[in-house]
Amino acid sequence: MLRRVLVLLLGVILSGTCGGVSAAVLCPFCDAPTLVMAEQIQMCDHLLLGKYLGGVKSTEVTAGSSRFEVLEIAFSKGGKFQKGQVLEIPQYVAAAEGATFTLMGPEERLEDWHAPAEATTAAWQYLSKMPLPTTDVEQQSKRLEYFIPFFESSDMTISNDAFAEFAAAPYAVIKPLRDKLPREKILGWLNDPKVSVTRVGFYGLMAGLCGQPEDAAVLERKIMTLDADFRLGIEGVMAGYMLLRGEEGLKVLEDGKMRTKVGRDAAGKEVPLPFSETYSVMQSLRFMWTYEPERLSQERLKQSMRILLERQELADLVITDLARWKDWSVQDRLMAMYADEKFAIPAIRRAIVRYLYYCSQEKGEKGADGVEVRPEWAVRADSLLQELEQKDPKTVSDAKRFLVR
Repeated sequence: MLRRVLVLLLGVILSGTCGGVSAAVLCPFCDAPTLVMAEQIQMCDHLLLGKYLGGVKSTEVTAGSSRFEVLEIAFSKGGKFQKGQVLEIPQYVAAAEGATFTLMGPEERLEDWHAPAEATTAAWQYLSKMPLPTTDVEQQSKRLEYFIPFFESSDMTISNDAFAEFAAAPYAVIKPLRDKLPREKILGWLNDPKVSVTRVGFYGLMAGLCGQPEDAAVLERKIMTLDADFRLGIEGVMAGYMLLRGEEGLKVLEDGKMRTKVGRDAAGKEVPLPFSETYSVMQSLRFMWTYEPERLSQERLKQSMRILLERQELADLVITDLARWKDWSVQDRLMAMYADEKFAIPAIRRAIVRYLYYCSQEKGEKGADGVEVRPEWAVRADSLLQELEQKDPKTVSDAKRFLVR
């Protein structure tokens, strides 16, 4: 059960939370809100800075109201609002008189506007000058560059939104900015205990993207020093490490996280290696496969993933990845596992069935006569699948019920 909880948790971190869109589209090691501020602003007709003048508290029958004097106008469609104008928002805000707030919304019905949000001078400057989202692919990276100086702003409104912009951005848009990223600052943030742990994966990946070869030692130290049973974002650091060291970095991860079940804490003492550490390596391999195929060959990544087939607690996940990567070289090995009591676990056996099914469906090239010649691995998978249907019809039937065809 614990293993499944960790798998689900990591899956949420790496996929579902990135702006609510698939991780194949968005930055894979980030956690972003549904809408960044620029997207909210883009849906508005007016963006104003107002000074709080006071208000009427809410009651059982009314939401109260708040009065603001318009100090600045970022934009106002049709020039509907002017500096010095006093607006009465139909919602009570508890604030000190003179505090400044962003006021924004569609059209002129103040009832439909966003709730006023208190904003510092710095936050207003950030919000009022930010470039709005664009569908122009060439301009997306240039736009994103605006947010780089604000990652660790002392104003959390600014910092969180700037980070969210990158969290919600496709990796392909972030990658061209490697020379614009503040390398030394990123390395510092990566090792600063005061920096939010939710940013570790992102900073680790960015350190690999913009780093120099000597920076790999910093990432390796963070990866290999176990200071917690579950380390949020360490998969991003691993991916960044492989970006810097390539094949050599992958070997370090194989020896230190995949071929062993022990690690070392900050004092150098041997400690059990948590399941989450090895699973994080798997996630980093998936990243390299999807986003950086030129840094490590797909054949090399398959070879690395196959190391984990012997890990009972990971086998079903590994088999699924190998099927997705169309690594059809382990059919005999999987059949041996199916017969091995050590792997007599329903999830593993179902994964083996699905692997063989997908392999058996592989299409071949057409011969000179126009007839398709099935690949021999597909023919063999078909034969092995029939063999399992004879021996264990229930498991095969159960596995086939949920096939993605």
